[in-house]
Amino acid sequence: MDKQQLSLAKSARQRCNEWIFRDVPSDITIEVNGGTFALHKFPLVSRSGRIRKLVAEHRDSDISRVELLNLPGGADSFELAAKFCYGINFEITSSNVAQLCCVSDYLEMTEEFSKDNLGSRAEEYIDSIVCKNLEMCVEVLQQCEKLLPLADELKIVNRCIDAIASKACAEQIASSFSRLEYSSSGRLHMNRQAKCEGDWWIEDLSVLRIDLYQRVMTAMKCRGVRPESIAASLVSYAQKELTKKSSIWNSSGQTKVDLTSGSTANERVVVETIVSLLPIEKLVVPITFLFGLLRSAVMLDCSIACRLDLERRIGSQLDVATLDDLLIPSFRHAGDTLFDVDTVQRILVNFSQQDASDDDLDDASVFESDSPRSPSQTALFKVAKLVDNYLAEIAPDANLKLSKFMAIAESLPAHARTIHDGLYRAIDIYLKAHQALSETDRKKLSKLIDFQKLSQEAGAHAAQNERLPLQSIVQVLYFEQLRLRNALCNSYADDDPKPMHQSWRISSGALSATMSPRDNYASLRRENRELKLELARLRMRLNDLEKEHVCMKRDMARSHSRKFLNSFSKKIGKLSFFAHSSSRGSSSPSRHSYRTDSKVIERTCASTD
Repeated sequence: MDKQQLSLAKSARQRCNEWIFRDVPSDITIEVNGGTFALHKFPLVSRSGRIRKLVAEHRDSDISRVELLNLPGGADSFELAAKFCYGINFEITSSNVAQLCCVSDYLEMTEEFSKDNLGSRAEEYIDSIVCKNLEMCVEVLQQCEKLLPLADELKIVNRCIDAIASKACAEQIASSFSRLEYSSSGRLHMNRQAKCEGDWWIEDLSVLRIDLYQRVMTAMKCRGVRPESIAASLVSYAQKELTKKSSIWNSSGQTKVDLTSGSTANERVVVETIVSLLPIEKLVVPITFLFGLLRSAVMLDCSIACRLDLERRIGSQLDVATLDDLLIPSFRHAGDTLFDVDTVQRILVNFSQQDASDDDLDDASVFESDSPRSPSQTALFKVAKLVDNYLAEIAPDANLKLSKFMAIAESLPAHARTIHDGLYRAIDIYLKAHQALSETDRKKLSKLIDFQKLSQEAGAHAAQNERLPLQSIVQVLYFEQLRLRNALCNSYADDDPKPMHQSWRISSGALSATMSPRDNYASLRRENRELKLELARLRMRLNDLEKEHVCMKRDMARSHSRKFLNSFSKKIGKLSFFAHSSSRGSSSPSRHSYRTDSKVIERTCASTD
């Protein structure tokens, strides 16, 4: 027997001497978990069915010593039960009622052996007192952690969990009613800015063990507690259970967590359980908290299903993430990258698939919409900027392979980036940090950049960038020349306005560069209709020319006189081909307008085919 058991036995004997009958010698000794109690048979057998059976079985040998193995609650619980047998008054509270229920069941202190026995008293206290108070229910559940599975078999846990869920739901409903108010128009509405006072129970539940906490959260979901309240409770519980063990990194920057230790195993269970309890509603759980869980899941080597679930949730709201969120440290061997690039790539894949699934749900009539962009397009723009900043942050890593860098850059569709300045900056940083790249790899990287989407400053920098392949520099110079020519043409727009179909085509082309394929389709259809009308007008003018040409040939065959020349000059004046050009602000058809008309015809024919 160790020192702790000896101390426990000594204290138990001292407490027993304070309330036991001193004038009557004891005739039975009870041993409970190292504690010894010198008692009397009659008070015990009158209340306890178990002790009565033990004494009856050894009636001939006159048993004087009984050892009670695995008694729930230990010596403290038995002492309370013995006091009850002796008629000694003590107070039943939320801190001992669970022990009393379990020890009364173990000792068979039921109504069968005595009226108003300990079991019925404890059950009455739970039903009439504990289940009507949420804090008491939480305290009883804490006591039940050491009394499982017997406390579960006696329905103590279920009753407390149901009471907590019901109480939280009722508090939430009452709080919602308190926030109802009438607007200036006389309508009843919910004041969203008022503080919700129905979630005061969140801090109370964070003291529970993870298995009981999971059961409480599941019951609350079934009762209809708000997802926002569930999420707030999960955040509070995770902060209490995970951040208090903050010894994650040592000074060298490498993880020093022992994945086989008991504390780490418990943290792994906590993370996996919290992930399984997350509400399915979007934007209810803060994305910073989701990234924190993901870091913990990677560090603690949680299950693949847990990590994939977190990556899917993060991908569904990636447009509200920040660069710091994406910088997930790598917890692998020293030769790997500084940041976990593979996890970020899977998150981007989830985002792209989610965006594509949203597009698939849209009706075909959406393609006829005149709106320049959809909400998903706005999210794409935000994520594209975020990805470019992330690429620039991880580009200096010497261990970052080209395939991984390109996989991150190509994870978004082409129309996600309206300007390629950020992508060009990230690629330039990567080329500067990886100067040993071959010419083929440099060309692969350069193909990711649409040099037509570079700003004037970025284009000027790229034209002088020696790290880019020669072919890319030529493309930059070519597009810079086109931009300069367009700028010169636009400078004469007031003096020589373009034809309506030409100016519309230029503006439409600029718009289509910043639109998704869904919206671009509607724009192209409008452009196609305009070009068809223009083609019809050109055909009518061509028919007029052919008719005039037939008339001229007929007149030339009839006469070669001066009269025919006069007639020929009059007919030339009636031709409408140059009249259209003059009516549009030009006295004669220029070469520029002729090239424009021919391009319009070629483009229209191609789109019609």
